[in-house]
Amino acid sequence: MGGEQNAEVVRKGFEAFGKGDMDTLRNEVFTEDTVWHVGGRSPIAGDYRGQEVFEWFGRLFQETGGTFKVELHDVATSDEHVVAMTSASGERGGKRLEDSKGVQVHHFQGGKISESWLTVQDPYENDEFWS
Repeated sequence: MGGEQNAEVVRKGFEAFGKGDMDTLRNEVFTEDTVWHVGGRSPIAGDYRGQEVFEWFGRLFQETGGTFKVELHDVATSDEHVVAMTSASGERGGKRLEDSKGVQVHHFQGGKISESWLTVQDPYENDEFWS
């Protein structure tokens, strides 16, 4: 697969995530042994592997009462990577996260995401929201 095909997989992933469609994420977007790296020092930061990634996604929805959203603004591609520029929002425990800019770097193997690194523009805001 090439860059644009990989970008379509990322777009499909964002659409599925927005709908809570874990089956599409699991079967069409991520490899079985995918690794998800989340920066910061909040309780949701860390490295997640395989099924843990989908449990982590579920945790985001649960912790925010389903209000957590990630909007995809744009993508940049190469044959092995897609960089996604994002904006996140949500509500949790009386706290609001609004227009939190982020970048996700996705590595591809066999047409699916095999490893991802997430960073945010304001890690202090993000840590405070999730703590």
